[in-house]
Parts: sequence; C-alpha cells; structure tokens
Amino acid sequence: MAGHSRWHNIRIKKEKMDRVRGKLFSKLTREIIVAAREGGGNPETNIRLRSAIERAREAGMPNENIQRAIARGTGAAGGEHYEEVTYEGYGPGGVAILVRAATDNRNRTAAEIRSIFHRLGGTMAEAGAVAWMFDRKGLIQVDRSQVSEDDLLLVALEAGAEDVRTDDGLYEVITAPEDLGRVREALQRAGIPMGRAEVTLVPKSTVPLTGQDAERVLRLVDALDDLDDVQEVYANFDVPEEVLQRVG
Repeated sequence: MAGHSRWHNIRIKKEKMDRVRGKLFSKLTREIIVAAREGGGNPETNIRLRSAIERAREAGMPNENIQRAIARGTGAAGGEHYEEVTYEGYGPGGVAILVRAATDNRNRTAAEIRSIFHRLGGTMAEAGAVAWMFDRKGLIQVDRSQVSEDDLLLVALEAGAEDVRTDDGLYEVITAPEDLGRVREALQRAGIPMGRAEVTLVPKSTVPLTGQDAERVLRLVDALDDLDDVQEVYANFDVPEEVLQRVG
C-alpha cells in the first residue's frame, strides 16, 4: 500500500507540472461517465461520482465539461459508450497488478495492455488470479502537517473508520466503502483538510522491491497508466522513496 500510494501521488504531481491536461481530462471524463451510468447522476448519493467530480475540479476541468459527462453517463446526452473492464497480471518480482479500464473497444484495449506487459517484463493472468489480493476500501488521505495523529484518530474512528495508517508525509484513513462518505463528512465538520477521498483497491499485503526489480515494475505500471483507456492501476509493491522519485 505504502509504496503504491506514494507512486500515485508522484504521478499526479507530475501530470500537473507537465500540464498534460488533454489526457487527464479524457480519463476523468470517462470516470464521470461510468460513475454516473452505474450509480446515477447525483453526487450526493453517488460517492464514486462525487470523488470523480472533485478530482476533475482539482485538475481544472470546466464545470460545463463535468455536467456534459454526467449527462452522457445518465443517458441524457449522446456520445461513446464506455464499459468498464478489468485486467490482471504480474510484474517483475512477483508484484500483483490489476488494471481498471474504461473502453469503447475491448479488443484494442486488451491488445495494448497485453503488449505492455510482454514488453516490460510482466505477464497477463486469468480473471481472479490477483484480484483476491486486494480489498475494496474507502481511502482518505490527510497531510500529516495539518492535524495530529491523536486528533485524526479520534474523529475518524468515532465516525466509523477501520484504521488510520501513517505513510511518509500522509495519514491514510481506511474505511468500508459504504462508510467513506460519513467519515469524510466527519473530517470536514472537524475542519481537517483532506486530499484524495475515494473508493479504491487496497492490497492485503505488499511485496518489498529494491534495485532493478523496483525500477522495472515502476516502468511497467507507469506505461500501463499512460494508456488512454486505463483509469487506474493497482499494485502491491513497496518501493524505496528515492526510487519512486527517480522513476515515478
């Protein structure tokens, strides 16, 4: 969890610095469309949609683009039909990798993902081969400089959080998926600033990697994440901070 979370944050910062807005907006638009189609167009009752909208606003996506994506997801407007597909595999060092994609062409997406796994030292796996290594959880990230651990624990656990973990400069508040909204609202009422708040996949255990294996798995996950159709890449690696910064 730790290494993968830090890698994800580094990726987000890199995207902001490089201003790769077109690709980022495309991914966020697909996420909003799929979330609205699956859970409805009301972000107050659809936690996944609310999370996607917040990420879109943080990235600077215009509100009209967000509303248009919601309309496409609920069927109120036309456009491409995206379906959600999951792919599984292994990376260097035996790291489990799960890829979530939103695509309008399953054959194209499968071929692109298979090619990257093959080219960068990974192997594709059958459905269910690695999915069992992850739990679906709510995740809220809090900057450690903004609140003491005791204060965060008191509010989060009282609101129903399962755990609060420390990861480098962050606290990670873990919840059951259905409790994410309630815990998030409790932190807001307590005046605790938050970063990402979303339902995600959390590995049950991690694989520590160093040296060449660490660099190879980061390049593999990086390449998968760069695909237009890929929404999220989950992996159970734990890699030293200096390697994450250099490769991520």
